[in-house]
Amino acid sequence: MTFVVVESCIRCKYTDCVEVCPVDCFHEGPNYLVIDPEECIDCTLCEPECPVNAIYAEEDLPEDQEHFLELNARLAATWPVLTIKKDAPPDADDWTDVKDKLQYLEE
Repeated sequence: MTFVVVESCIRCKYTDCVEVCPVDCFHEGPNYLVIDPEECIDCTLCEPECPVNAIYAEEDLPEDQEHFLELNARLAATWPVLTIKKDAPPDADDWTDVKDKLQYLEE
């Protein structure tokens, strides 16, 4: 099992989750974070830290977010590891309640 970052992270990219992660499983893209399923140790520490509820255990993924499992694995293979908390984008709060954000993902 692994944890998965889903659509609600897009354009919010809060990094509170990175700060509590005991391993280097988070990877950073231009406007989204992903979890490397090969590095995740299923510790559950990141999930409650996300202010937009964008992290799910693989077995708890909502049906409409299941494709994010593959997306996390694919992007983690090319995006750099993020190990420290960073400031969220200046407009992150404007995006927290927006739905259907996959179209805004920058790879």
